[in-house]
Order: sequence, then C-alpha cells, then structure tokens
Amino acid sequence: MRVSAKSDYALRALIEIARQTDGSAVSAEELGRRQEIPHGFLQGILADLRRSGVVLSQRGQSGGWRLARPADDVTVADVIRAVDGPLVSVYGLRPEAVSYNEEASVLQHVWIAARRSLRDVFEHVTIAQLAAAELPAEVTTRTADEDAWQPH
Repeated sequence: MRVSAKSDYALRALIEIARQTDGSAVSAEELGRRQEIPHGFLQGILADLRRSGVVLSQRGQSGGWRLARPADDVTVADVIRAVDGPLVSVYGLRPEAVSYNEEASVLQHVWIAARRSLRDVFEHVTIAQLAAAELPAEVTTRTADEDAWQPH
C-alpha cells in the first residue's frame, strides 16, 4: 500500500483540528502553516473531507474548519476513504470485484487479506488517539516488532 500525500496531509490537518481543546474552528491558512501543507492542495482535501461528513466549514470572522463529529468517531480508514477512495484496489476495482482465470484466482485472496490487515489498523486508530499521541494496542504491538521498522 502506498499512502498518498492527500491522506497524509488530511490526517495531519485533522490532528490539528482535534487539538483545538476549545472546539473552535481553525482556518485553512493556519492548518497549512502548522503542518506545512500547500494551501491550494489543502483546500481540495478539506472539500473532500467536508463531502464525506468528516469536517464542517464555518464562515465569518471566527470561521474555519472543525470536525463534523467527535474525534473518537473518525478513524484513519474514514479519512483515507474520504480523500483517496477504497483502502485497497486492483486496477481501480475493489478486490472482491476482480476476476482472474483459474490459475491466478488465488491472487484475489491475497488482496482481500491485505485489505483485512489494513482495516485491522486503520479502523482502530481514531483522530482523537492521533491527537493525543496514544495509539491502541493493535498498533503498538505491531510497531514493537523490530522487523516492522526494517525496509524489505
């Protein structure tokens, strides 16, 4: 799996929004400045997140962006799907929609298993956990394995 710049930037922006302890809106300019995200690119990402019901925009002098629902109800998977689509796709199709001949049909099982593994992490990590820098055991046990940090 490749994590796109859109997904990375979206998560970083949402961490900043979730860290607003008073629940106030944060301007796109401020989000971009704090996380070094290009303004035009961030505007598109925020629009995707708004369409998916992750954030709300507020106009006016105290305007900006805020979460549309509690930070502990928004997962990494929600964000990735909002800005990039399905967690795993093969030629633009969901793994269950791909068809192979009999000799290669086993590949479909690999793609489905990969998606399940991604879900095991991405659907258990919330924006609230990221903002608090407190990851769930599903993640910390995987990163405790020294081999996880090694490029292969």
